[in-house]
Amino acid sequence: MNNKLLDKYALLLIKIGINIQKNQTLVINSPIECAYFTRIVTKIAYKEGARDVIINWRDELSSKIKYMNAPEEVFEEYPEWQKEFYLSNARMGSAFLSISASDPELMKDVNPVRMSKANKAASVAIKEYRDRLMSNKNVWCIASIPTKSWAKKVFPKSSENEAMEKLWNAIFKTVRVDTDDPVASWEIHKNNLKTSMDFLNSNNFKYLEYKNSLGTNLKIELPKDHIWLGGSDYTPEGIEFMANIPTEEVYTLPKKDGVNGIVFSSKPLNYNGNLIENFSLTFKKGRIVDCKADVGYDILKSIIETDEGSYYLGEVALVPYNSPISNSNILFYNTLFDENASCHLAIGKAYPVCIENGENLSDDELSKLGVNDSFMHEDFMVGTEDLKITGITADGKEVIILKNGNFAF
Repeated sequence: MNNKLLDKYALLLIKIGINIQKNQTLVINSPIECAYFTRIVTKIAYKEGARDVIINWRDELSSKIKYMNAPEEVFEEYPEWQKEFYLSNARMGSAFLSISASDPELMKDVNPVRMSKANKAASVAIKEYRDRLMSNKNVWCIASIPTKSWAKKVFPKSSENEAMEKLWNAIFKTVRVDTDDPVASWEIHKNNLKTSMDFLNSNNFKYLEYKNSLGTNLKIELPKDHIWLGGSDYTPEGIEFMANIPTEEVYTLPKKDGVNGIVFSSKPLNYNGNLIENFSLTFKKGRIVDCKADVGYDILKSIIETDEGSYYLGEVALVPYNSPISNSNILFYNTLFDENASCHLAIGKAYPVCIENGENLSDDELSKLGVNDSFMHEDFMVGTEDLKITGITADGKEVIILKNGNFAF
């Protein structure tokens, strides 16, 4: 492995992703397979001024053993010590870096009901932590590195070593680590995303209409005072950070009860080690009233049935078809990458920061404005080469936003 590129990547995550502040604590959620890279990130974090780096190791193979063998009631519980770990660190202003690198098919034999119960128990227990991150009260970043099982899924015809090398190279390219100065490259990228944000915010669209040859025919109402965001985010104190590396999207929220029609997925969704493929969702007054899937129907159904809010959408994100990750022609089976190759939507919780002053409003106040709340937030891809999105203003003016999958402005 190219140690120079690993160091550049780790530095990018700390300086641009987390933007670590002097004497700030960093919490890293990391698979044990990624330990070697996590240690590089840890060392750089200290060099850049971190007070402490706390690593929360995860082992998905052990998790599968638990799902397959533990008694049912275990999945309705969440350990108090884990709850305290997240809440105490969030309240003290820690930064959170998560490394997303799971086997896309590891959990295919696990009962989806057990996984749904476990996810819901965790979401209820650490709701305050999740709300803080989605309101940008803590800096956070999600990034990824290859694991052997993931690499082999992406490149099944290659040997294990070749697959790892190919996936590393693909990641280095998509996160711009292959440039002379990745930090400078990201500054340019942030400005490009801002151009798209400014266009969308200046038009203040009331509706978005989606159509493509898969059969998508969807109309999404946007709430009053919605805000398009993309690239970097800011804490209330003005600390800039990058929540996703890579990112190619600009995004906002839909009005909870303002989604009607049908949308078809354009890429498989990897949900906790289960693949959901070729699926569709039908909406009436915002609510999912029907769903279909060629593969993973039960998993899809369990996502939708998490709680009342998971029957509704929480995010609308635009990504041009002609973008770096899309042009790689690689299906990553990892939402962090695949969502940045495609326009996408999210089932469940909306980001409060996508509505004016939303981060300072109560749950009831947000609900009255049409902002969806849920323990779930799951992105799925809908963008295609022939996707057309038309924006409609409050006075009925129609503006083509996407034509043949790419921005038309």
